Amino acid sequence: MAGDITTIARPYAEAVFARAQETGQVETWSEALATLSAIAADSDMAEQIGSPNVPRERLGDAILEIAGDGLSAEVRNLVSLLATNNRLSTLPEIARLFEEVVIRHQGVRQVQVLSAYDLSEAAQKDLAAMLEKRLEAQVEMRVETDPSLIGGVEVRAGDLVIDGSVRGKLHKLATELQF
Repeated sequence: MAGDITTIARPYAEAVFARAQETGQVETWSEALATLSAIAADSDMAEQIGSPNVPRERLGDAILEIAGDGLSAEVRNLVSLLATNNRLSTLPEIARLFEEVVIRHQGVRQVQVLSAYDLSEAAQKDLAAMLEKRLEAQVEMRVETDPSLIGGVEVRAGDLVIDGSVRGKLHKLATELQF
């Protein structure tokens, strides 16, 4: 499901970034999206957004009312568009992806590294150097331990996935052998 919502949210985030950059309002959009994300992620609001019994336009109006008068007309139009297209649930993901695009535009790539075992500082520095060369950007790594990988590492940088884990190799082998 997470992949589906990312696929839906990415075009919105990229379009909003393009517009924010065009108008010189990147920081304003960032703040507005953070506010809208927090509102949409609230458990009560998320329940209402997920309910087929609540009119979409009413939900959009409720989010805008909670956000207050500080939102620009363009931000309000985005909320209306998302409400009309039944996409209000994507607001937190749009905000997250928008921030990723901002960071990537600044020449920094956020990379998630899953490792079966704790990586030493030296191993992390070596991995970061290799990723910077491969991605041609400065790398900001977040390293987590996941014993289910059995061995090796899995690297995620946006849409790029490098799966060097034993679990990934076993899955690939099972697929090839049609298990």
